[in-house]
Amino acid sequence: MRSFVQLFVVVSLSAGFANYSFANEFVHIPGGEFRSVIPEGEGDNLIAVASFFMQEASVTNAEFLRFVLHRPEWQRGRAVSLFVDEQYLSKWASPIFLGPRSGLQQPVTQVSWFAADAYCEWQNARLPSFYEWEYVAAANESTADARALPEWQQEILSWYSQTGGDRLSDVRNRSANFYNIFDAHGLVWEWVDDFNAFLVTGDNREQGGADQLQFCGAGAITMEEKENYAVLMRVAMLSSLEARYTTRNLGFRCARRDEVRK
Repeated sequence: MRSFVQLFVVVSLSAGFANYSFANEFVHIPGGEFRSVIPEGEGDNLIAVASFFMQEASVTNAEFLRFVLHRPEWQRGRAVSLFVDEQYLSKWASPIFLGPRSGLQQPVTQVSWFAADAYCEWQNARLPSFYEWEYVAAANESTADARALPEWQQEILSWYSQTGGDRLSDVRNRSANFYNIFDAHGLVWEWVDDFNAFLVTGDNREQGGADQLQFCGAGAITMEEKENYAVLMRVAMLSSLEARYTTRNLGFRCARRDEVRK
């Protein structure tokens, strides 16, 4: 009987997805060099990024629901507490039902780094590195690196000055940037693969602040500029997180290697 009920739920959910497109294309990002806000070595912030692929949009509730239906060990209530906190997928009405607070096309949030990593692996992908994310997020609609443009800076500050609300916008509501990536700013923060790569010691005084700057993708852009002080303050808050933690405005997208690259 239990198996029949589970099958009925899955079929019903699948029927509800009939008009939903799960296409979240992996966009090719050409390699290049850029000036990062975080030096790779002492005093050296010129970073070379190899070509790679990145999903055009943040992973949505619908996409992540399909994942937990196929991988029930990541459903709320089943996921190991070592990998998720108590708020994991707490906006969903149930472990396998979104409910009115979580739209199909909204970015999934309340997901831990471990859950995001597992999803990307299920997609034969991975989370993007910090430098990959920063490289892509520096673009506006027409320029690969728009960080020096006053109008771009003002737009970024405008987005991050908004307090937001309980209900997020759908993905792809704004125009894509130069790389055809949507919502690099202004929607949710995003996990990156090497979020803790700069936690070298237990004393923050020995870090030069790097651990606070490199935690989540959407908070790590142009922080050496005083005009983006508000972004730095928000990232400082996020620096207290651990890989099992979740928040209501933290999501993710996946990336892949460019296998053709020599």
